[in-house]
Amino acid sequence: MKLRAFFTKSEYGLLILTVVFLLVISGVFWRAGPKPSSADYTVTTERDASWVTPEVEAVPEPGRVNLNTASAEELQTLPGIGEVLAARIIEHREQSGPFTCPEELMAVKGIGESLFDAVSGQITTEE
Repeated sequence: MKLRAFFTKSEYGLLILTVVFLLVISGVFWRAGPKPSSADYTVTTERDASWVTPEVEAVPEPGRVNLNTASAEELQTLPGIGEVLAARIIEHREQSGPFTCPEELMAVKGIGESLFDAVSGQITTEE
């Protein structure tokens, strides 16, 4: 008794190529791993970012501080000038008269070139 073949040789070849192709494709997807979903990302737009940073009132740009008329509180708004230096500036102003130029501020004890450079853009002696 002779058994009849289910597929011809060319059909077996196509079947083997198809199986190999499917194995290769599934291997590529298996190695790539799972793709991140949109739930893995958070996108924040400018409009809905108000919860991220608290609302801060805009602070007006400070003007120049006049060394000849400024109070201790006004002098303390300058970087590096605390209560002690503010008191020394006022004391110097009362004893020596008004400052004629901003550079005279370095005559105050405790104010050197580096501190003067830090505040020079924010001070004036003119009205």
